[in-house]
Amino acid sequence: MATNTDKKKFPTGKRGKMENAEFHEFFVDELKDIYWAEQHLYKALPKMQKAATSPELAAAFEKHTGETKTHIETLEKAFELLGEKASAKKCDAMAGILEEANGIIEETDKGTMIRDCGLILGAQKVEHYEISTYGGLRTLAAAMGHDDVAELLDQTLQVEKATDEALTEIAESLVNPAAVDE
Repeated sequence: MATNTDKKKFPTGKRGKMENAEFHEFFVDELKDIYWAEQHLYKALPKMQKAATSPELAAAFEKHTGETKTHIETLEKAFELLGEKASAKKCDAMAGILEEANGIIEETDKGTMIRDCGLILGAQKVEHYEISTYGGLRTLAAAMGHDDVAELLDQTLQVEKATDEALTEIAESLVNPAAVDE
């Protein structure tokens, strides 16, 4: 009988080759979606960094740019582990969120904490989308017995959660109180 110490970190499902299964194809399609999202976020973050007023927020965007590059590489490794070609499929959700972030930059005054509030709000929308996506994909990978892929996705999920928490800290400790006084 297996004990708790014998169980893997993620509950596993069906084992064996699933490359031609509809579920596997759905999973790969969703990986392509988040791969597109990460690639476009990687391009958008420097613009958000430049638009930030507070050095703390600019530094957070700079840090997450590097993390996002790692997320892209991690997804490429996941594709490789699955025996799939890493390719992107337009992510309508991320496209919309990034368009909204651009709107925030255009509609707020440069050098204000109100802009930083908007940038944090936009960035947290990105993070929450990524958190839900990576959490779901991790669960799907585990259900198919792709424990190595599930572990990679979980690592990225933890970074996304930490980024969201860091943005909340910057908002609550610095940006929001200053924006109220503007």
